[in-house]
Amino acid sequence: MKPDLFEAPDYYNLDDLLNDEHKLVRDAARQWVKRDVSPIIEDYAQKAEFPKQIIGGLAEIGAFGPYIPEEYGGAGLDQISYGLIMQEIERGDSGVRSTASVQSSLVMYPIYTYGTEEQRKKYLPKLASGEFMGCFGLTEPNHGSNPGGMETKFEDKGDHFLLNGAKLWISNSPFADIAVVWAKNEEGRIHGLIVERGMEGFTTPETHNKWSLRASATGELVFNDVKVPKENLLPNKSGLGAPLGCLDSARYGISWGAIGAAMDCYDTALRYAKERIQFGKPIAATQLQQKKLAEMITEITKAQLLAFRLGQLKNEGRATTAQISMAKRNNVDMAINIAREARQVLGGMGITGEYSIMRHMMNLESVITYEGTHDIHLLITGMDITGHAAFK
Repeated sequence: MKPDLFEAPDYYNLDDLLNDEHKLVRDAARQWVKRDVSPIIEDYAQKAEFPKQIIGGLAEIGAFGPYIPEEYGGAGLDQISYGLIMQEIERGDSGVRSTASVQSSLVMYPIYTYGTEEQRKKYLPKLASGEFMGCFGLTEPNHGSNPGGMETKFEDKGDHFLLNGAKLWISNSPFADIAVVWAKNEEGRIHGLIVERGMEGFTTPETHNKWSLRASATGELVFNDVKVPKENLLPNKSGLGAPLGCLDSARYGISWGAIGAAMDCYDTALRYAKERIQFGKPIAATQLQQKKLAEMITEITKAQLLAFRLGQLKNEGRATTAQISMAKRNNVDMAINIAREARQVLGGMGITGEYSIMRHMMNLESVITYEGTHDIHLLITGMDITGHAAFK
C-alpha cells in the first residue's frame, strides 16, 4: 500500500485569504482522505464498489450538509468551507465527492429550503449523521439536458399521491434510504416528493459496467404506483426552478471538487517528473515536461481564484446561476485536461492503478457531463451575455 504523499499546490498564497475555520475544516478533510480514502480507493474502483464504511467518516468531517444550521444536524459552515471540503474529497475520488454532493446539495438542501419544519426535523439530522443516505431523482431515460420534459407524474388520490415513472443515472440510488424525486402533477407543474425505501412499488436497480465513477454507486429509480403520503410533498417551491436551485448548489461544489482532482494529478506528475531519470537527468529538467507542469499549475491557480471569488458571492447571496455554470464548466474542463497531460508525464505507468491519474481521468469524463453538460453550460453563459436562449 503506497503512502499518500500529496502536497497541495498554492502558487498564489490563497491560504492567506482563508480564515482559521476554513483551514481547520480543510485540513481535517485532507487528513481524513489521506487516512481513510487513499489507501483503499484504487481497490474499490477496480472492484466497481462503493466503500460504504467511509460514510461515518464523511459525516464526521462535516461533508453532509456542512452549510445546514446546527439545529438540524449540519455544521453551520459557510460556502467556502463547503467548497474546500468538496475539493479535498474529490482529491481522493470524484465518486466519493459525488456521494457527499448529492447528500448535501440535492437531498438536504431541498428539504431545508423547500420543506416543512416537520420534514426538516424528521430527515435532516439523520442525513447529516449518515444514518440516512439520500439521492436525487431528476434525470430520466428520455430527458437529460431538458428536465422540463420529464414524464414522471403523480396524481392526487385524496389521502395520498400515486407516483409513476422512472429516473436514470442516479448517484447513491442503490443504497439510498430516501429519494427527493421531481415529478409533474395533473396540471403539469413540477413538485418535489420525498420517497422512502420500502414504499411498495419503489425499486432502485443498480447500473453496472461503468468505466467512470467506479467507486460510486449509480442506479435508477423506478416508481410503479407508489403511494406517497401527502406530508412528503415539498411545499415551499414548485416549478423547474426548484430542482435547478438544488443543482446550483451542487454545481458550485463541483467547481471546487474538480480542483482537488486536478491538484492530485499535478502533484503526482510533479513528483514523478522529479524522480524519473531519462538520458541521465530527471525528466523534470526537460523543456517539454516543464511546459506541461507550468501550464498545469497556472490553470489550477486560475480555477482556485475563480472558485474562491464564487464562494464569496455565494456567502453574500449574490452568486448567479450563470456564474456557477461558468465555474463548473471551466474547472472541470481544466481538471480533465490536466489529468490527460499528467498521464503523459507518467508514460505507461500513468495507466496503472499504482497512480491515481487514470482513475481521475475516467471519473472526470462523468463530471464533465453530469449536472449540466460542458456544452449546455457554455450555452447558459451565452444566454446570459446575449439575452438569447440558443437551446430552446
